[in-house]
Amino acid sequence: MELNIVLAQPQIPQNTGNIARTCAVTGARLHIIRPMGFTPDDKHLKRAGLDYWSYLDITYYDSFEDFFARCDGEYYYFTTKAPNCYSDVRYPDKCYLFFGREDAGLPESLLFQNKQRCVRIPMRSTLRSLNLSNSVAIGVYEVLRQWDFPELQNNGRLTEFDWSSAE
Repeated sequence: MELNIVLAQPQIPQNTGNIARTCAVTGARLHIIRPMGFTPDDKHLKRAGLDYWSYLDITYYDSFEDFFARCDGEYYYFTTKAPNCYSDVRYPDKCYLFFGREDAGLPESLLFQNKQRCVRIPMRSTLRSLNLSNSVAIGVYEVLRQWDFPELQNNGRLTEFDWSSAE
């Protein structure tokens, strides 16, 4: 199973670093559409991603046109403006979850042309939005939950005790 996360013109390096870490630990591929508000060697980006960069499958694109010319699949656009709830969608293998800029979201023309693929995370109407890295994590784990968490470890171990001795 292949999950793809698309960041359209991210502006905050710490968000992108956190998202990169989420992608690394879940096996999701990360796609970044330029321009970005930072450079790939930004110290805040690297710090947020810690030592997970070697586990990351990341591709950069010069524009939306470049991305769509090189990537084919089913796209889902996460936006506060969407008519559909993210958890009502059945996500197929090789899907792409799109997330927009922290300060502007995705272009409304793109959203308008793809109404049935626009999804939102429910939140209070009096507040603007969730943090971008939190939104990505919610989307990623919903897809992986639907797929029964393929290739992910679904149990843990204590460091000082053994679960098998507990009753």
